[in-house]
Amino acid sequence: MENNIEVKVHFLGGAGTVTGSKFLLELPGKNILVDSGLFQGLKELRELNWEPFPFPPVEIDLVLLTHGHLDHTGYLPRLVKEGLKAPITGTAPTLAIASVIVQDSAKIQEEESKEANEKGISSHKPALPLYNIQDAENAIRLFKPAEPDNWIIFTPDIKYRFVTNGHIIGSTFIELNIYGKLFVFSGDVGRIEDALLEKPKKPRWADYLFLESTYGNRMHPREDVDAVLAGAVKEVIKNRGNLIIPSFAVERLQSLMYTLWQLYLQNKIPNIPIYVDSPMGNNVLQIFQEFHTWHKLSNKEFAEMQRHFKIIMSYGDTWKTIDDKQPKIVIAGSGMVTGGRVLTYLRYMIEHPENTVLLVGFQAEGTRGRQMLEGAHEVKIMGKYLPVKARIMHIESLSAHADQPELLEWLSEIKNIPEEVFLIHGEKLASDALRVKIKDQYNWHVSLPKLMEIRSIKFLAGDRDL
Repeated sequence: MENNIEVKVHFLGGAGTVTGSKFLLELPGKNILVDSGLFQGLKELRELNWEPFPFPPVEIDLVLLTHGHLDHTGYLPRLVKEGLKAPITGTAPTLAIASVIVQDSAKIQEEESKEANEKGISSHKPALPLYNIQDAENAIRLFKPAEPDNWIIFTPDIKYRFVTNGHIIGSTFIELNIYGKLFVFSGDVGRIEDALLEKPKKPRWADYLFLESTYGNRMHPREDVDAVLAGAVKEVIKNRGNLIIPSFAVERLQSLMYTLWQLYLQNKIPNIPIYVDSPMGNNVLQIFQEFHTWHKLSNKEFAEMQRHFKIIMSYGDTWKTIDDKQPKIVIAGSGMVTGGRVLTYLRYMIEHPENTVLLVGFQAEGTRGRQMLEGAHEVKIMGKYLPVKARIMHIESLSAHADQPELLEWLSEIKNIPEEVFLIHGEKLASDALRVKIKDQYNWHVSLPKLMEIRSIKFLAGDRDL
């Protein structure tokens, strides 16, 4: 007997934007949420974090996480606060990273609301955090790790698995077999060549494909990263300045550490002091140690690399580092300069031309990183507008996101013609450029869903040996 199946896909984030990834699948009798990210960047997007969730959280039966980044996990405590009780599943490293990130995010939410109330700078009386540390801990209690590559039975008609995709440690794409149709969520696809991670695995079949498009309109420049970094280091030494590198705590920080360590071992840079000032990053370093089989470095190499850096453990050490006048490198969060310890450094260093700020990843709309990248003459930090006199540099090829050719290559082993490809996690120009390329190269039907759009997918239930 043939059964007509309807799946309603709610694009609750990561549609028309690179942040806030949330994709709700409304299935017969079950509801599955893929990722639960926080909106960042533009104010109009950040304000969506405060809106009631468009679907009753208590009716969600399962949450699947592609990886641990804030824009894929940072909304979880709020969702739990609103009633989510379902298991939250991902690989063990993903859940370890998500634990660090949601706790850090909750701490920041509490600190910022406290400061706003003390200084009376909020229009809300009182200012409240989006969620607190207890909400984060409640979310973590729902975490249930899963092994990659193994199919997990959710119901007799629904199963899923996680397949590694090389973006950050623990990251995956997700395959969902729903009544015989395969729904594939790419997550964030990593680079083919990566110093720390194995190259992304590729999907072999996809009836409905949800593909990230962060760099859908770009090819990462084939720049000599070692030469650019070494040049920047030598320049700040010559100028008696500082090299400040805003960095994401997960993967980017570890990749930067590895690259700088290798440059020193190869005598390409002198033994300049290098400070790592990222409490979250320190926790992620511990995750790299715990899950050593998930990256390329041996335990010995990882320990030797760490010894080359000065790990800052307290805010007092941050101030000592700022007061130290000798040339140095500082790697500090956050990667898009939206918050974190890097703001403290920039507050005192961005006005001085002897300093260099090196941006090393994607800078979303509305972030300070994007403003500096586009040549802003001043930026607002801690309530004060500061002139940008430091040299601003950008190494785009250090991004952990696949570029357009790599995304097209990631699709190359899909055996069938997908019934539809949805381009997600990209700004509009990037997504549309990738749509054209996929149409030209593969002749697949591609669409660009809008934020908060609901798509109805109807098909006949069947069986497929996967």
